[in-house]
Amino acid sequence: MSSTMTITETAIADAYRIVPKQYPDRRGRFHEAFRADALSEVIGYPFVVGQANYSTSCKNTVRGIHGTALPPGQAKLVTCVRGAVMDVVVDLRVGSPTYGMYDVTHQDEDSGIAVYLADGLGHAFIALTDNACMNYLCSEEYVPGTMLEINPMDPDVGIPWPLTGPAIMSDKDGGAVSLKQAEADGLLPTYDECVAHYAALKAGRPPRLTAK
Repeated sequence: MSSTMTITETAIADAYRIVPKQYPDRRGRFHEAFRADALSEVIGYPFVVGQANYSTSCKNTVRGIHGTALPPGQAKLVTCVRGAVMDVVVDLRVGSPTYGMYDVTHQDEDSGIAVYLADGLGHAFIALTDNACMNYLCSEEYVPGTMLEINPMDPDVGIPWPLTGPAIMSDKDGGAVSLKQAEADGLLPTYDECVAHYAALKAGRPPRLTAK
């Protein structure tokens, strides 16, 4: 484990909270936001960055719940680099002990706290400030048609969004299906598929899954 950050599993298995050690001085401060060796040691397989994204959101913007179908999958390391957000991991793996459950992490530009989400987990957040900027390090490049969208206001998931006004969402997110509907439609990965996927990554083999 790196001495420059603490990595702990959240209430959702295979999602990890990363808290960096801050080094302040008269100039400001410094911290290591990500170490491939430290994260890979904890998750048990290499986390290789295939794509980096940024989003900027005004206050009360809700983005998510977003996941990626298996294959190809897309693990993510998400960090708030400006402003503040309430970040949420949702277990989308049908058959998982925590299927449909969520875990909350408050992130802001000062703490440098990040969250890692393995394949099969969904991600969402609400911007608590204007001009909130999120950085996403993704294990795979985006493949059109593989995104999973679950309505962030789904009452069965029950995320307690701290809105101070009307939620601002994309038409796609606002019109997304419920978790139950996504499961009924066969859109979600199963827990067994994800476990096999993680095992293949740990063994250094490319996952062998059949596209749905």
